[in-house]
Parts: sequence; structure tokens; C-alpha cells
Amino acid sequence: MPRFSCDTAIPQDLLPGTPAAAADWLVAASEPYGLTFTRDGDRRTTDGPFGRLTLTVGTDALRLRAESDDRGLLERFRGSITEQLLGLLGEDTAIVWTGDVETGALFADFREIRVAAVRDLTPRLRRITFHGRDLGRFATSDNLHVRLYLPPPGLEAPSWPRPGPDGRPVLPDPERRPAVRYYTLRRVDADAGELDIDVVLHEDGGHDDGHSGEAPGADFARRARPGDLCGMSGPYGLGVSPASWYLLAGDETALPAIARILEELPDDARGTALIEVEDAADELPLRAPAGIAVRWLHRRNADRARPLVEAVRALTLPADSATLFAWVACEFDNLARLREHLRGRGIDRDRMLAVAYWRRTPPGTSA
Repeated sequence: MPRFSCDTAIPQDLLPGTPAAAADWLVAASEPYGLTFTRDGDRRTTDGPFGRLTLTVGTDALRLRAESDDRGLLERFRGSITEQLLGLLGEDTAIVWTGDVETGALFADFREIRVAAVRDLTPRLRRITFHGRDLGRFATSDNLHVRLYLPPPGLEAPSWPRPGPDGRPVLPDPERRPAVRYYTLRRVDADAGELDIDVVLHEDGGHDDGHSGEAPGADFARRARPGDLCGMSGPYGLGVSPASWYLLAGDETALPAIARILEELPDDARGTALIEVEDAADELPLRAPAGIAVRWLHRRNADRARPLVEAVRALTLPADSATLFAWVACEFDNLARLREHLRGRGIDRDRMLAVAYWRRTPPGTSA
């Protein structure tokens, strides 16, 4: 049963139509996020990864209640709902929530962490070990990733985003604002207050996580020293769903996630893991179930321009696509090709997770 909840009401005079029409608009806007509402009289309810949302249609207002069993999830949920409401009502509309609402210094799912150690796993992959407090929420196999908040270089007292009254984050001033990137939690030891994050040191004009501009994650990893302070929130990002056969495919940016997924799969799991790296120096020893075939693909001196894409296209998949799960993460353009191929092989959206971890900057283009 959800423990935390908050409420807001949008009066009729602020709505572009009737409360019922506004509810229908919000239901339609939620469909791309995989949310399906059930209707019971004047109520529409959906249960999703953040919690439960109930829309109640009244004669004078549309009322919304968000519920979650985790305060951090409720904060994210409230912010997402506010964004949807402002898309309907306009950016200048004041959304006021009541209930389990906090506007303190930090979000409930935010932690400050400090660099404890740095070491190179390969010529292009650096492991940063952090120490932090109260890391229990991050020690889960359901969500593998976190947002890492990287303060501007030389800033001794960083400023972090804080929750605003409408649920959206209030950002620090630009000169104090941290860069934010998503990373895989390679290892979490909540009892010891310790975690590992592996960072790719891009050398070919790439920028991390699909964001434009330079690669602040790689830049931070190059200069990281014990004692450096960062922020972290989450966890986010899904792993694999239960299946009789698994396809794991990615480049070195996905290597930490693939390595962790392999370690956490059941012993009787079957499938294939395809990992594209620059050359043999970038390979790592991986612990995988005996039924998972791990293949390393090298870009250097490769016969084809896109080794990962070609390897997936050449792979023989089980005849019944409903029995498999495909987890794919790599460069943006390669991902588009892989997603198209896998959908063409009959793999439904709910049997595949495909994410672009970074995007290559074309030669001669300013990043």
C-alpha cells in the first residue's frame, strides 16, 4: 500500500476545457510512458514504476493524487506530473501540491559522495570508487543507473538542485551548476558505504550520454582525486526482464551494465552477449552463466565499419521472440540501426530495452 502521497487540484477556470477533457488529455499524454489508466466512474487510475496516479473529475476542478511507497520516487513522480500539467495549462501556471511535500535543501533520493580511489581497468576505462552514507536505496538489481552530479572544476562548495514547491528542481546559478550524467552502478556495498562507477575515457570526439557539448564525465574521471565531492541521485534505469534467452549488446560504455547484468542473471540463463571495444586491450574478465556466450568485437582493423551492428544482424535468434529479452546500449546511430533490426525480427517493445549511451560528434563539427 503506498505510504506517501500528495494532492493538487486544477480549478475549472484554469482548464482549457472541461475537467473530463483535461483528464482525457493527461491519459493520452501518459501513453508514451507506458502508463495505462483504468476508469471507475469519475476516477482514472494508473500504476507505474513511480507509484499510483489518480485523476478525479469534478464539476468544478480536476483533482490529482500521486502516491508512492518511497519519498524519493514520489518527488520524481510529482515533478513529472507537473511537467505534463504545464504542457496543458501553460508554463506560467502555478501548480500547488499538498501532503507529503518537502522543499528542503536536497531531494530525498540525493546523496553526496566523495572519491575514495581511482584506478584504470583498461587503457580507456577508469574505475572510480566513492564513499557515501545511507546507500541502501541504491543496492537493488531492479535499477542499475544513477545521475552523477559533477561540480565545476575548482568549486570547493558545490550547489545542488533542490525541490521546488511544484515538484520541479530548482537549479543552482549557472556558474555553480553541476553537470549531470547517467552512469551504471557497477558495484554497491551499502553496509560499507562504498560504490564503484566505471567511466569511459572517450578519445574519438564522442560525448557521453547523448548530450551535446564536451564530455564532462570523462573530463571528471581524468582529473578525479580522493576527496573530490560529487552528488548522486536515483537509482534509475531498468535491467533485463525474466526470459528463456537473453541478448546483451553494447559497446564499452555499456560494458559496466552488461558485466553487472551477467553477474546477476540466474545460473541457468542462456543467451549471447556481444561487446564492441577498440581492441583486445579493452577486454575485461567477466563472470557469466555457463549458458551465456560472451563475444568481444574489435573496431580496430575490423572488416566492417560497425562491428556490433553487423554481429547482431548476423546472430541467429530463437524462433519464438516472445521467449527472449534484448538489452542494447551503445552509440546513438548504431542504436537506431539495432533497434530497427530487432523490431524487424518481431521483438516487441516490452521484450527489448534499447538506450543510446552516447553520440559520436561528426568530424569537423564543434561538440
